[in-house]
Amino acid sequence: MQSWAERVDFSHFSVFPPAPEARCTEPEADTQPSSTNLSYIHQGERALQRALGILQQSHCWQPEAVPNAGAAMSSTVLPGLGRVFRAEAVLAVPVGRLQGELFERLEEMPRWNPSLSRVEVLCRPGEDTLVTHEVTAASPVGRRDFVSTRHRSRTRAAIYLVGTTAHLERPPAPQGCIRAETRLSCIVLQPLPGNPSCTRVTWLLSMDLKGWIPTSVTNRVLPQCQAKFIGHLRQHLSSTACL
Repeated sequence: MQSWAERVDFSHFSVFPPAPEARCTEPEADTQPSSTNLSYIHQGERALQRALGILQQSHCWQPEAVPNAGAAMSSTVLPGLGRVFRAEAVLAVPVGRLQGELFERLEEMPRWNPSLSRVEVLCRPGEDTLVTHEVTAASPVGRRDFVSTRHRSRTRAAIYLVGTTAHLERPPAPQGCIRAETRLSCIVLQPLPGNPSCTRVTWLLSMDLKGWIPTSVTNRVLPQCQAKFIGHLRQHLSSTACL
């Protein structure tokens, strides 16, 4: 029997050359994207390609012990990415509602996720591509901020929300923050077979938190952050189900 990843048609995706560092500009209505905006769109599509490659291949995923995770947590080590963490959960909302919370309403995340103090969309290079600046709240490993290219891809089988560190003239890190990097993030949203009112979520994550943090600490913190994020998201979805 084919896995869900094997049932998706990946043939329409293409690989693009590396994007140059550039300043992001807002596209004007009814015009073709500028070369700068195209570089971010292409960067998002390359991140998608990389994520699809991981999802299509068989890897040795090792369970991660995260107490009260509310999700199945695992990890593997991949060339060029280091340790990649995977969270798998089922949430009791349709795919469309989830992609709205996780892509269209990104700037509202700090309202329901106390791990974040600010999320700002710096610009929108295309309908399915964003450049964002996220700032974390205080934590045992300190505050971090990220400048990310985010990209959305929709197929009949799933919605893919990918992210990676953006190539642009970046805003300075806020005082007390360390600029960290997202090597790769990919959230896959699929209708639960037989119950389209629920969504199967698969989240791949590889980060470099920078600073003087031992790898062993990073490898313990990241799956905990994933589990907490899913917990906050589940609580938010439940509290706003009737709105």
